[in-house]
Amino acid sequence: MKSVIWAQFAKDKRNPLFLLLFIAASILATLLFAGGIQAPTTVAIFSEEANAQEIEAKWQKLLNANDTFQFEIVSPEKAREDVRNGKIDVAVKVMEMDYRLIAASELPSVSFVQQHVEKVFQREAQIRAIIDANGNEHVRSEITSYLENPPIQIEAQGLDSEEVPNYNMSIQLLYAFTFLIAMFILGLKVNHVTHDKVAGIWNRMILSPMRKTGMYCGYICYSFLITLFQVIVVLLIFKYVMNYEVGDQLWLVILIAAFFIFSMISVAMLITGFVKTPEQFYAIYPSVIPLIPLISGAYMMPGTITNPVLLFVADIFPLSHAMEAIVSVVFFHAGLSDVIMSLFMMLLIGVVAMGLGINLIERRSS
Repeated sequence: MKSVIWAQFAKDKRNPLFLLLFIAASILATLLFAGGIQAPTTVAIFSEEANAQEIEAKWQKLLNANDTFQFEIVSPEKAREDVRNGKIDVAVKVMEMDYRLIAASELPSVSFVQQHVEKVFQREAQIRAIIDANGNEHVRSEITSYLENPPIQIEAQGLDSEEVPNYNMSIQLLYAFTFLIAMFILGLKVNHVTHDKVAGIWNRMILSPMRKTGMYCGYICYSFLITLFQVIVVLLIFKYVMNYEVGDQLWLVILIAAFFIFSMISVAMLITGFVKTPEQFYAIYPSVIPLIPLISGAYMMPGTITNPVLLFVADIFPLSHAMEAIVSVVFFHAGLSDVIMSLFMMLLIGVVAMGLGINLIERRSS
């Protein structure tokens, strides 16, 4: 078994670009489709009025009431230059009771900033209208006190606890794309079995003192280790470099990923049992894998897919169980006992698929 593992490792050591590209693909896919780095967006504000400093200080305090955006006062020249060079998405030119947005492109963040700024200016205009109507500046403090303690209050509460879960679709997509790339990596590594069979290496190993069980374990263990390495590296980069909230129980997330990887290696081994050449595997496996996240609902909010046929098909593949466990751990703070059934289902799929796959490979060899 060790000889097979070191032989596969030597191949990747000579050409590490394969693994590095897949790790980069996991990160880029999340950044492109899941909203980018999870950090407050910096928005420049400036004024060109006669009393620019007073206006900027007033609106900076009002606009920074929301933690989603961070408004910073800059000079008009710097604001326009940063927008032109792409350093910031949008800048806000503030006036006494009006504003203008300065943006170089129609990015989603621009519309979010516009919604927030529009809300703040409308509220301030309403308060100013009430003050002008009553002629009393103390009305502002009364309105602020009234809004802080309204007569009717709405309390949000979760089904199982008083805390409402903070669900973030970007985090779900992070895991969906990470697992998608992991499926491609492990599939291509498992396909080395077919490669070595066609090249005659498999027959030479059979004639050696190496046992056939050790041969299979070598391919499986190396595929498992290299894929788990990819998942761990990507999660660590997102957690500690890009400030993504990947969950407080990272050890449990890695455990779920380990069960998922073993189960998908078994599925890849099952597909290997149906093909004769590596080219046939390349034709079938990359065509099937992108459909699994769609059927499993990995790209959608939980509960979106209600069709019983699709739900049954999704349960056959381990990704649906892995995503269910990940969502429970990351968003609902579930423990090991809460996701044990999902782990058991992935293990069951892995054992059955592995047994069938190796049986088919051996029959085809005979």
